[in-house]
Amino acid sequence: MAPKNRPVPREPLLDAEIHSEGFRQQREARRSALVEDYVELIADLIEDGNEARQVDIAARLGVAQPTVAKMLTRLCADGLVSRKPYRGVFLTDAGRKVAEESRIRHQTVEAFLRSLGVSAETARIDAEGIEHHVSVETLEAFRKAMTATR
Repeated sequence: MAPKNRPVPREPLLDAEIHSEGFRQQREARRSALVEDYVELIADLIEDGNEARQVDIAARLGVAQPTVAKMLTRLCADGLVSRKPYRGVFLTDAGRKVAEESRIRHQTVEAFLRSLGVSAETARIDAEGIEHHVSVETLEAFRKAMTATR
């Protein structure tokens, strides 16, 4: 940590094109995070033996039902879910693939944080955000680090 009243030295600015790539990737991750959260939750609800109903999705995500309705319309348009009148929400093959990929990223990040000594509750919460922003390269480094410590 830098001593008080002394500026922290910074790295020189990267080339604008290289610099902007990180911001572009983060914008894309933010856009896909919500979709991934929804399809992963829908998969969890279905696998738990329940229907994935709008009311349950809203309760588990802590949002209003109209918010869920709007997202479900988007997920239908994107071909990730299907809806049937008077029934729940169902994942398409594409939706199941997105849910599984998201679940694997989440489990990897959570396991890595736990391997560092982070508590189970904090690791679960932190992994929920990190999973959407972590690269394939970083996930592989997490896996390699966990394997090396066993």
